[in-house]
Amino acid sequence: MTAPRFLRFARWGLLSGALMTLAAYFGPWVPHSVAGLVVSGLDLGEYVKFLPPVINGEISIWREGFYLPLVTVSLALSLCAFRRELAYHAAVRALLLALAGVAALNMLPPAWTPGLLRTPEFRLQTAAIAACLSALLASPLLALLPRWTPALFVTALSTATLYFAIIQFSRVLPAIEALYNQDIQHGWGFWLLPVGVILLAASTLALAFTQAPSLNVTSRSTAPLG
Repeated sequence: MTAPRFLRFARWGLLSGALMTLAAYFGPWVPHSVAGLVVSGLDLGEYVKFLPPVINGEISIWREGFYLPLVTVSLALSLCAFRRELAYHAAVRALLLALAGVAALNMLPPAWTPGLLRTPEFRLQTAAIAACLSALLASPLLALLPRWTPALFVTALSTATLYFAIIQFSRVLPAIEALYNQDIQHGWGFWLLPVGVILLAASTLALAFTQAPSLNVTSRSTAPLG
């Protein structure tokens, strides 16, 4: 793949990966014919706290891991929105930053208050929101970092997302099946999330491995004055 194709892939893969990841995260992970019993990826960070095996300590879960898709999307977009190599139009850049903000703010717990955000249970969530919003505000400066920086961060976050969101969901699914008293098939959000997350990582890697165009300097002889 030539350098321009790498850049085109990075440019549109980043936006597509972010949209796919968010759609997957807000989509059903536990499908059900009754709308009130559908569980999305967004619900899982709170939902798993109330599962009996989690309450009893039979299943050990890092519930904040279910918010990693949002962290990955938000930081990936903030790191890349202003990158000169990607040459985003102002409208597309505004869309990327809006999506980064939406992803960050969706980590807020339901019925939150400033006091609730300072409690030990939500302290890490609050720190993640603050980090993502700070990155959004600093995105023009973050664009000055070396090209490998987004690739390093996004690939690491994508790997963590695949483990903590996907693997942990598979671990708690039997408890959800016991609660629903029926076998449950994975919803389409569960299957789409890895595609979006991997596309995000691949886009930043494509950017990292694209060499900047070299400048051709042509020497010119100048006749002496006079």
